[in-house]
Amino acid sequence: MEKSKVYFTDFRTRNGVSQGMKLQKLCRKAGIEGIDFTGKFVAIKMHFGELGNYAYIRPNYVKAVADLVKELGGKPFLTDCNTLYPGSRKNAVDHLYNAEVNGFNSVTTGCYVIIADGLKGTDEAEVPVPGGEYCETAKIGRALYDADVILSLSHFKGHEMTGFGGAIKNIGMGGGSRAGKMLQHNEGKPVVKADKCRTCKMCAKECGSNAISYESGKAVIDQDICKGCGRCIGACPFDAIHNPNDSATEALCCKMAEYTAAIVAGKPAFHICLIMDVSPNCDCHSENDAAILPNIGMLASFDPVALDQACADLCLAAEPVRNSQLGDHLATAGWHHYHDHFFDNNPNVRWKETLEHGEKIGLGTRAYELVKVR
Repeated sequence: MEKSKVYFTDFRTRNGVSQGMKLQKLCRKAGIEGIDFTGKFVAIKMHFGELGNYAYIRPNYVKAVADLVKELGGKPFLTDCNTLYPGSRKNAVDHLYNAEVNGFNSVTTGCYVIIADGLKGTDEAEVPVPGGEYCETAKIGRALYDADVILSLSHFKGHEMTGFGGAIKNIGMGGGSRAGKMLQHNEGKPVVKADKCRTCKMCAKECGSNAISYESGKAVIDQDICKGCGRCIGACPFDAIHNPNDSATEALCCKMAEYTAAIVAGKPAFHICLIMDVSPNCDCHSENDAAILPNIGMLASFDPVALDQACADLCLAAEPVRNSQLGDHLATAGWHHYHDHFFDNNPNVRWKETLEHGEKIGLGTRAYELVKVR
């Protein structure tokens, strides 16, 4: 397969040139003007950040993208689907309030927010998965299904299950309706290593299913109630919770790729990733720890697999921030060094499987040419 082009620019600017202008230039160089936007509904799929989390993409960058889409004749709207777990984005009312508080409104971004799967996460469309091996169909947010063009705008960061969150996770997991998210997560469920449990109850606070109780002073996960979302794994500060089914996380990665393929099938799609404020965990947390890597740059491509691979490679080549979760791990005496920032940040993760499976089903290619834009 021919290499895909991934366009890259760093965050350096000169007098009179804002980072928003530089982002627009990047998108133009990457070929966004080749899409016919005239009169088309353009879904800008993004993550509004959980309340209390400050690592999400700033509205300024979003406005730069929305303004460019409007200049090219499109009708952009910002969108995401509701979450599985309780929090500030579990229904459309809370989700819209969350977006507003975090700065996403028609003034700051130049377009409106539409929650893709409706009030209670049930407004969905079931669509075929091209080349699907894990999913024959995907349940996705109705607004994404109805959109004419898909434009993903992702904050590239660490993740406690999938290693990192980039374009594929933003679209595939984020674009799944609540039922779609359940289907992606249902291959495996975590268990507690009782000898490591300190009864801090951080896992129960993060649990989206009320599945965790305490017996004999130790956490116990009710497997019949658990949704398998993995939030408790990232919440436990003592590594007392893990997924005993190694293939479960691998299956999750593969399903995300398949959901992404289903959402973009038959539509023009363009993808942007910003590698900045690289928090160790997902923006779904109601907090964000210090960045594990320095700000690297902005990337764009028509190929989400190549884009995520390029982002991963740039991150793996970067120097870790010492005062961070990753830095602490690497400085711990006796730490098993994986020589992989994503594994050293969260040792329970899998991430290559997402890209390998995406390439296998024809979503894109891991082979890319990095084109630098100044």
